[in-house]
Amino acid sequence: MRRVVVTGIGVVSSIGTGAAAFARALREGRSGARPIGAFDTTGFAHATGCEVVGFEPERWVRNVPLDEVGRAARFAIASARMALDDAALTEEELRRRPGLVSIGTTDGGSDDGERLAASYVHSGPESMDSVAARRLPASTLATGVARELGLSDVDVSTIATACAAGNYAIGNGFDAVRTGEADFALCGGADAMCRMTFTGFYRLGAVDPDGCRPFDVNRRGILTGEGGAVLLLEPLESALERGARVYAEILGYGLNCDAHHQVAPDGDSVRRCMELALADAGVGPGEVDLISAHGTGTKANDVTECGAIRGAFGDRPPRTVSVKSMLGHTMGAASALGATACALGIEHGFIPPTINHTETDPDCGIDCVPNTAVEAELRVVQNNALAFGGNNAVVVLGKR
Repeated sequence: MRRVVVTGIGVVSSIGTGAAAFARALREGRSGARPIGAFDTTGFAHATGCEVVGFEPERWVRNVPLDEVGRAARFAIASARMALDDAALTEEELRRRPGLVSIGTTDGGSDDGERLAASYVHSGPESMDSVAARRLPASTLATGVARELGLSDVDVSTIATACAAGNYAIGNGFDAVRTGEADFALCGGADAMCRMTFTGFYRLGAVDPDGCRPFDVNRRGILTGEGGAVLLLEPLESALERGARVYAEILGYGLNCDAHHQVAPDGDSVRRCMELALADAGVGPGEVDLISAHGTGTKANDVTECGAIRGAFGDRPPRTVSVKSMLGHTMGAASALGATACALGIEHGFIPPTINHTETDPDCGIDCVPNTAVEAELRVVQNNALAFGGNNAVVVLGKR
């Protein structure tokens, strides 16, 4: 088994685009919350989200015609190209190596699907945009990356395990590189804001009117968000040989699916998933310095996850933060953005805060690093992801 490291990071988010800007925003505790402009919010009592603004896809999408890829695929392509540039590798170098492209998502091209459905309802089938229809398959997120970079000797997959999909994709890339099946992996997640997802959470009563407040006594739910994050993984040996910067090492991961409930997480299953990840990483609970929690800001999810953390780590668990307080819930991109935050925290020696915090819920019982980042030497960091249907995924990263 080869050791696998992160040598490139690409990010598109509501608080910053690119690794450096994203790291600054995390350290500053910046909020991406703003009024939603991606779709018509008439009729909703409140419509705050974490939308990406000022995104210029043509800066990164150069080889694939823009009208052939939707917003989420553009996030994925841009993040992958940024990760490649950040790793100081060229497209030609990747084309000479066997690789893997794995992108997680929840909604895929649902934003285009909504617009097509509206056209059909209001004006009939002849009004539907055939070009937009070709953007609908979720597979375009991963195939778009391969097309953009001209990669042909690659295993390409789009993973649709909802809010855990980014971690699933990272685990997929980690396995391919550590076993020698691939010499590199571009893996992460991407999703775009869509009315369907916002409305679903809104009708569940799970959308906070103002801001996401994980672990807080006054938390009222999520904010929906969007964005993308891609990590470039490669064997440690090749990274050292070419003198690459190493952000972090992927130490291991764990997956399980309990199918306990359509939307509610099962605490015992979440605990088992964390234990699987730690066992795969070869580290004990006492060696973990930080947990990047799923931390949605809903009443039940936060208490259940924190209970599972205490079950795995005891009564004094590591500091536990939620970057969703800044980014909102970016669905399939969420755990990829979380893993990116972990890698940047390891590299730059800081813990991002959980913002919008007033008082920690005693039923959560964790140190969530409220409102202000802290300097810290991070050796081992755990990134949690819990999804509907009981799909859980945990990735463990470490300092090389």
